[in-house]
Amino acid sequence: MNQPVTPSSLSYFRWAFIVTALGLVLGAVLGWQTTGTIGGMATVFFICTVLAVLEISLSFDNAIVNANKLKEMTPVWQQRFLTWGIIIAVFGMRIVFPLAIVAIAAQIGPWDALVLAAREPAEYARIMNDAHLPIAAFGGTFLMMVGLNYFFDYKKEIHWLPGLERVMARSAAIKGIEIAVVLALMLVFSWLIGGEEATIFVNCAIYGLLTFLAVEVVGGLLDASQKTMSAAAKGGLGAFIYLEVLDASFSFDGVIGAFALTQNLFVIAIGLGIGAMYVRSMTIMLVEKGTLAEYRYLEHGAFYAILILSVIMYAQTLVHIPEVITGLGGAALIGLSLWSSIRHNKRERVEDHGAQREELRA
Repeated sequence: MNQPVTPSSLSYFRWAFIVTALGLVLGAVLGWQTTGTIGGMATVFFICTVLAVLEISLSFDNAIVNANKLKEMTPVWQQRFLTWGIIIAVFGMRIVFPLAIVAIAAQIGPWDALVLAAREPAEYARIMNDAHLPIAAFGGTFLMMVGLNYFFDYKKEIHWLPGLERVMARSAAIKGIEIAVVLALMLVFSWLIGGEEATIFVNCAIYGLLTFLAVEVVGGLLDASQKTMSAAAKGGLGAFIYLEVLDASFSFDGVIGAFALTQNLFVIAIGLGIGAMYVRSMTIMLVEKGTLAEYRYLEHGAFYAILILSVIMYAQTLVHIPEVITGLGGAALIGLSLWSSIRHNKRERVEDHGAQREELRA
């Protein structure tokens, strides 16, 4: 009887490799068309590569959180997220979202915003940077709620940092404690910011909080009742909406940070789009290979990285923090959680082996 063939880890990244090759070639062509020099072509090629690496480093925790949510979804909705979701992620957040910000901020139409990006990239980048504060307040608040909601859970039994996480799990008995934490931080940062910008910060942060709560409510209504929902929708639509909003929040930092490397919207879309494909591939691998179950603390590292990212987004309203630090910080936390998981697995194997020997002696 033939045994099912388990795909290798590398095979999950086949499409990501193809998109990388096509994207880098397109970046090189764009560099040649815009500069007409080999040096200019090489520069754009390099920027696309750096942006892809930046997106991967910033979004690795996104892949873990996606995989965690996808486990609860029906196969139909899993496939819909991995197909339609990636289209929304690449084209919606990396192209439409920056255009929408500029269109709203400059009070111009979407087509005019696209023309502005193509003809006056410096002005386009300036408008995007001016919109950083409300974006950071909204996205930071949403991500902070995602992270705190994971740790403030009285049903949570596995703890990576027991001293801290047990206290947070027990505190979950207090209704709305995570909201209170977010509101307290919101007030602290608004006080530090001061002036009219503080009002903008608070308003946008409240919108971020309300968006999270709205997504939770909608998801609960869609996914809770088996009697009033079709099999295709149950366990799927609510989670799909949640993941799309979550991906948008993760993308805020990367899209804004990309303007530190280039002001060309199309170069940014290529670089971040390549990175988004790797996030999708990592998500599929984590779900199908059961990596989250195998490495018990990997989720913890991802959610700690989310909390750190949310605080950094808040802090960026006061000081500039290089995106490299953000990416490396998240990667370091995930790496530590992976290392802790491997050590735990080794200890369990040693203990099981010892128990088996004791049984044989008896």
